[in-house]
Amino acid sequence: MPDEPRKPTLLVLASTYPRWPGDHEPGFVHALCRRLTDRFEVVVLTSRSPGAAPSEVLDGVEVVRYRYAPQRIETLVYGGGIAAHLERRPWKLLLVPGFILGQYLAARRLMKRRRIDLLHAHWLIPQGMIARWLVRHVASVPFVMTSHGGDLFGLRGPWLQRIKREVASASAAMTVVSEAMRQEVGRLGLRSPRLEVLPMGVDMCGRFTPDDTITRCPEEILFVGRLVPKKGLSYLLDAMPAVLAQRPGAVLAIAGFGPEQEALQAQVARLDIEASVCFLGAFTQADLPALYRRAALLVAPFVRDTSGNQEGLPVVLMEAIGCGCPVVAGNVAGVQDLLDEHADRVCVNATDTSALAEAILRVLAHPAEARERALSLREALARRVDWHTIARGYADLLESCLAGAVGAVGAGSGAPRRGYGNEQTTQAGSARELRPRSQP
Repeated sequence: MPDEPRKPTLLVLASTYPRWPGDHEPGFVHALCRRLTDRFEVVVLTSRSPGAAPSEVLDGVEVVRYRYAPQRIETLVYGGGIAAHLERRPWKLLLVPGFILGQYLAARRLMKRRRIDLLHAHWLIPQGMIARWLVRHVASVPFVMTSHGGDLFGLRGPWLQRIKREVASASAAMTVVSEAMRQEVGRLGLRSPRLEVLPMGVDMCGRFTPDDTITRCPEEILFVGRLVPKKGLSYLLDAMPAVLAQRPGAVLAIAGFGPEQEALQAQVARLDIEASVCFLGAFTQADLPALYRRAALLVAPFVRDTSGNQEGLPVVLMEAIGCGCPVVAGNVAGVQDLLDEHADRVCVNATDTSALAEAILRVLAHPAEARERALSLREALARRVDWHTIARGYADLLESCLAGAVGAVGAGSGAPRRGYGNEQTTQAGSARELRPRSQP
């Protein structure tokens, strides 16, 4: 029998990635990667962390972890994210050069040793910057750049903005996870040959589904997310006394971890609401549906923090909606994208704690109406953000970038593959919905 055609090898550069099966760290990059393995050999390069294997295979994805500091201080990424760690512990800025150089050198070794056909960089800085160096100095392969929000809205300053523009222009294509981010790309002058709105997905067919056999706790308010400023938990805590004044039996369950936990616990004590607030700690993806199915509502009080950072497209909100959980969300641009015409009934300015409390109390007072709205939201979102749809969109985009690069070389143009299509392709600006567009 003839050999099966070789699948192209995709090298993925990431910061946050599951450290082991069932890790509670954000897993959306892995969720995408494992769904690309039917069309690509997927190799992920990410940073080491105490307890994580130097290399392993997770769900068919080869994961390679590089060292960037002595093991006991490899603490830049996990437990809240790079930006939050730098804000809370400025000394960790000393880890950044090693983090960036370590990933570049590890990727360089991989590309020298193995045939890598294309790159996928998650986050403009530093992964996009590293991808740009690789295609310039190591191998002229195309790279796709995906921005998730914090790297676009945050990381301000003239030289950082210049790096973002250089990364975008060097990419074969760039994706953002919301229409609001596409507009920010234009405002910042980032010009990729091709720009697509492609969010991360949610498993709305298997994991995040409603369960009518579970009765919701009528007084349970749920928060899920990292304990960092842009998640807005401090505003939710400030709103709780007003909620408790009318619903004294209400309980806020907080599922998450992060560098703000100590300050938030002190805030709870200061507000004298310890009896009504429970810090549950971190939960794995497999355990989250039970929380979403049990709570009266999820409150996701997103805000734009002092550095300009905000949510791109909140996965937590999609997960809760997938489970039929009523939601109240902070009125940031990415949420408007996600909820569309439903946004006015769900969104609130989370920094206005009186308005936030009123929105929570409305849901608690009208559970049947809230449930009906949640199921309507689920029906509207399922067709657009289920992983089956999203992964197909990313796979099509990656394959088209690879085909364009190979075609340019095959035509004898002599141009480096990273620059394919620059003369013929203009930056897309017509994405108005959160769904993959048909690929050329």
